Amino acid sequence: MVTIRKFFQSSRPLKPSPATMAVSYVLLGLWTFFVLFPIYWLFVTAFKLPVDVNTGPKYLMYVDFQPSTHAWRELLIESGNLVTRPYRNTVIVGLSSAVLALTLGAMASYALTRFSYRPKPGLIATFILCVVIAVVAINVEVPWQLAVTAAIGIFLLIALTIGRRFKGTMSNDDIAFWLISQRMLPPVAVIVPIYILFQQFSLLNTYYALIITYTAVNLPLVIWFMRDYFKSIPLELEESAFIDGASRYQVLYKVVLPLSAPGLVATFLIVLIFAWNEYTLGLFLSGADTQTLPVLVVAQNATRGPQWWNISVLVLLMIAPVFVLAIVLERYIARGILIGAVKG
Repeated sequence: MVTIRKFFQSSRPLKPSPATMAVSYVLLGLWTFFVLFPIYWLFVTAFKLPVDVNTGPKYLMYVDFQPSTHAWRELLIESGNLVTRPYRNTVIVGLSSAVLALTLGAMASYALTRFSYRPKPGLIATFILCVVIAVVAINVEVPWQLAVTAAIGIFLLIALTIGRRFKGTMSNDDIAFWLISQRMLPPVAVIVPIYILFQQFSLLNTYYALIITYTAVNLPLVIWFMRDYFKSIPLELEESAFIDGASRYQVLYKVVLPLSAPGLVATFLIVLIFAWNEYTLGLFLSGADTQTLPVLVVAQNATRGPQWWNISVLVLLMIAPVFVLAIVLERYIARGILIGAVKG
């Protein structure tokens, strides 16, 4: 009886009891199994023949089935550039959009942290109205130079006259919330106007369309994450640099950004994963020359049914670079993943 009681009692206040530790290890083991089993299933399916996939679940190599490189040969050797071109496109678009979003987002989040903005909602609505007027004018065959100039003139006229009487202002927190609220819209809700926009500029099936769109979609995430991280950096460090004669840009690039390396790395990896896995925007904006890997993976659901062996190979090829990158940057991610969690 005493032994059972000790099993449920802790020897020290901060040390869990043996029973608590046993339950914790069981739960962690179950969680690890549910997380890693899909990856294991992808791996074994990538080495199955179509007949092995279609004749029922087979779990163990050399026991339930004999492994084969049939799918790997079909995709990487026999199909020519079926995989290499989408892979190259994914790398170019993913890295470019992630770097661009991180660069613009870091500067914007620093500005929202260190400066105070008080825009008026009335002026914002006026600006949006002028943009709409310019777009409508261009669509009715008004020269775009004239339409843009007229829209700018109308906005300045309103801003300098009745715009001074607009009441109400937005704070930095309101601006940050408005930015992150853009992520609430599913991509399918805005894909049609985005498609028409790039169609009018003849940018469909180009890297520019994909990079610009991916950057715009992920920019709010960078601003939101890095804004909290910049808040955790003591303002006294920047004031000391100002006293030594540093400019605002020197403080940003030589003091703030080096101290923010963990947050920048963690945010970069998160944004890269979002860009790497983007499907809806890639489906509508890309073509044969700029097709990305997520689009190619879905294309394996052919008229004969899902080609699970090919899908498994492609998914493994997709997750491998991100997995390696996460391991290489692990020491930064471990510190940066708690962005804004501790403030003092």
